[in-house]
Amino acid sequence: MRVITTTAGLQEACTQLAKSNFVAVDTEFMRETTFWPILCLIQMASPDTEVVVDPLSPGLDLAPFYELMMNEVVVKVFHAARQDIEIVFAQTGAVPRPVFDTQIAAMVCGFNESVSYVNLVKKVTGVDLDKSSRFTDWSRRPLSPGQLTYALADVTHLRDVYAYLIDEMCTSKRTDWVGEEMAELMATSTYQTLPEEAWKRLKLRVKNRKALAILIELADWRERLAQGQNVPRGRILRDEALYDIANQAPATVEKLSELRTLSDGFARSARAKEIIDAVKRGIARDPKTVPPLEHATPLSAEANATVELLKVLLKAAAARHRVAPRLIADTEELEQIASEDDTKVRPLMGWRRVVFGEDALRLKRGELALTLKRGEVVAISAASVDA
Repeated sequence: MRVITTTAGLQEACTQLAKSNFVAVDTEFMRETTFWPILCLIQMASPDTEVVVDPLSPGLDLAPFYELMMNEVVVKVFHAARQDIEIVFAQTGAVPRPVFDTQIAAMVCGFNESVSYVNLVKKVTGVDLDKSSRFTDWSRRPLSPGQLTYALADVTHLRDVYAYLIDEMCTSKRTDWVGEEMAELMATSTYQTLPEEAWKRLKLRVKNRKALAILIELADWRERLAQGQNVPRGRILRDEALYDIANQAPATVEKLSELRTLSDGFARSARAKEIIDAVKRGIARDPKTVPPLEHATPLSAEANATVELLKVLLKAAAARHRVAPRLIADTEELEQIASEDDTKVRPLMGWRRVVFGEDALRLKRGELALTLKRGEVVAISAASVDA
């Protein structure tokens, strides 16, 4: 096994890997105590090259690796790619391209929802992967031969999985479907962590728009501090405290000290004044910049009935096309289709509209009916039922 610990070795390996039309990639990282993930190990494999890179080696410059990630001639193959891509984006501000995510492609090709790498490898190659090192602390050195073997297996078998899925896509004529999913995966917006949009990650447990304005300012403040100090958001202030402060809107440090979600003595810290300043910014915020506070309203009886029919239609469409149902639509999207006449949700776009969306709209309009044929749910024209 080749373990790379020098920049020269990495450059040589990446030059060799770039000669192939694809490279399987996986990373091991830690982020329990930091905001940004700490890259601890990189595994890569092409048809004729297999390497493990130790990013924690003193003096190692990862520039050749990042250059390979941006090489548009070489497909980067991941399984469950988002966190791996997030690491590259955090270091470079760019998203690897082109990318192929075997987890997403497997769902398009009829595997279960969020199929695991272990199960996918077993299905494709018949190999039972050893997962005994799954919870390794990858930041500790030295790594044992067993840990390195475990890590490298995450990309060596990925080559076979990739070849299998490419063949499945071509056979089922779903290359364009997978392409749509990969385009979303490679969108820069997927990985941006803009402080001014940090509030969108939170559950909006606020009582009015004034409280929401304060929450927006507090989330922005916390995000900037967490990123700047490279610590988890909760180390700055827990979500529950954000909600409490937003709803109570304390105007002074003394009022802040009365909140039960804050620890004793917090009001005497330097951050207390910063929080009060954020509260004041929220109160002074232009109402036009505060979105409406939407409270969930119960669906009507008619909409609830439509949702139940759409769920049946979804399962039937997923089974007929051999696609994981959740990849086509989730319950919230079905509720939007049932209750809104002009909604722009995933099931009504691209390949999803072809396999499900059009029929979903026709069912909602009463133009389709559901029936059983030989034990399977099928959609038929409502006109034929009336006749």
